Amino acid sequence: MFSWFVFQGVRQAQWLTKTKLVEGLPPSVLSIVDDPAHQLEDYEERVKRVISHARLWDTTEAIPKREHYCPVLFEDLIHLCRLMSVKYPSLTKRMLARNYKIAATWERESILLQVRGLNGILMNSVAPIPPVASKEEILATEEHVLETFYPISPTIDLQEVNVYQELNSTGFRDGYPYSHPHTLFFLESANIRPNRFRPEQLRAKMLMFAFGNALAKAKVLYGNDPKVLEQPIVVQSVGTDGQLFQFMVFQLNTTDLVSGDGIKNLVWIDSDQELYEKAQCISEVKKRVVTVSKTWETVLEIVPFHLCWRFGSWRRAAVRVLNQLKGPDTGAGLVLTQAGVTDREYL
Repeated sequence: MFSWFVFQGVRQAQWLTKTKLVEGLPPSVLSIVDDPAHQLEDYEERVKRVISHARLWDTTEAIPKREHYCPVLFEDLIHLCRLMSVKYPSLTKRMLARNYKIAATWERESILLQVRGLNGILMNSVAPIPPVASKEEILATEEHVLETFYPISPTIDLQEVNVYQELNSTGFRDGYPYSHPHTLFFLESANIRPNRFRPEQLRAKMLMFAFGNALAKAKVLYGNDPKVLEQPIVVQSVGTDGQLFQFMVFQLNTTDLVSGDGIKNLVWIDSDQELYEKAQCISEVKKRVVTVSKTWETVLEIVPFHLCWRFGSWRRAAVRVLNQLKGPDTGAGLVLTQAGVTDREYL
């Protein structure tokens, strides 16, 4: 029995899951992306604001950490998607699940394999995603030959463990209304580069867990006996490090995985899509304006409370006191900045 940690990337994951790779997204998905009727109004400006919020506004740090802005970016983008539910009510019939555990067991050429554990954020749906590939496209996969890596074993870098029970579990109880796996989200938000998966490793992880979720659901619906599925199961996946995005659509066509012959599963991958080139705070110095790098909390310590009443507001009192500390500077302005909010007063 093995728990997986794929170092060789998608090619190795293809062998483990008996899957044929198709570059790019399927036509059925692209038709939705390219149709203006399915686009959110002013979506480009909205996405720009989302990026600015995650990278610039939602922090007091000069250089925000990835572990902070990556989840913020994800939540803001999901919020934009929810805005489409007014036009498409079926979007309300979905639910995000965090910290759930998956378990799926299968045999591949006499080797027992298992995907299990925490695997990102899962969006579940009341209804399944319709099959992406036609019956003709599924039958055509019989002719596809999987890469073997000979003389190296495709499981050479997998961790061997002792497992006393062959588990198959979707992670949800029977009767859960949002019972169909829809889209998996993986956030590679570690701030230190060696602690993050490289894009190729991330895509392999996405494939393995999309397969695992689909296989666990297939065994709930069709039992444990290996077979070609009458109704294929489709699971989407999105992975990001907060800037670079990976998109994937996986279709489970068969649970007969022992042999490399026969019907194969299918995966479509759109790799390395940059949401933006860079996000950076640039200092701006204006003529006759002095920028004071003090937070509101620091200014508060040097402003007597009674001055707030004398000058009409705490903010104006702070400006007056700081100018006095700087000394006379006729016509000079003072800019106080905290959390992206600027107040300018001339004395």
